[in-house]
Amino acid sequence: MATNILLILGHPSKNSFNKALLDAYQEGAESAGANCKTIYISDLNFDVNLADGYNTGKTDQLEEDLVAAQELFQWANHVVFVFPNWWGAMPAITKGFIDRLFLPGFAFKNHSGKNFPEQLLKGKSMRIIVTMDTPKFWFYLVHRASLYLILKKVVFGYVGFKPIRFSTFGFMRKSTAIQRNKWLNKTAHLGKQFI
Repeated sequence: MATNILLILGHPSKNSFNKALLDAYQEGAESAGANCKTIYISDLNFDVNLADGYNTGKTDQLEEDLVAAQELFQWANHVVFVFPNWWGAMPAITKGFIDRLFLPGFAFKNHSGKNFPEQLLKGKSMRIIVTMDTPKFWFYLVHRASLYLILKKVVFGYVGFKPIRFSTFGFMRKSTAIQRNKWLNKTAHLGKQFI
């Protein structure tokens, strides 16, 4: 059975190096026989603010673009997120996308008497590709890759994604054209392996 890969651009601009990384992964994956579909979050029409939390029936009233995005998550075996690390986190529009999309009944389901929810996105794997202006050693040594811990344990792992793998590219401001080309080639190679 062919692998279905959903690629999601979390950078607000399609003129970014993040888009080039997403394209490289897609080219690698398609060359190896994967079926790929893309979501450019900045193109979607939705309110990023989960204004009422999970306390009302409004979570059932999703915009058409979010309904379509949920269908793509169901279709995919493997999901690839590409976004920059801004102020130690993903861009606001990407966080808002996750807030509005990963709702009870879609991403997880709470059961009476259980401490942990049922993981409704179980059986899917994920690759998270992150660019940053922080030197990699500083991100891992000083910041202790706290962003990755949150994404793995609190966000995507919570709803069932496993394994969750990370690729870190930085720091961008000091990178050369040769370095960026190496990063693109490395990303294309990951795509060929569907990881």
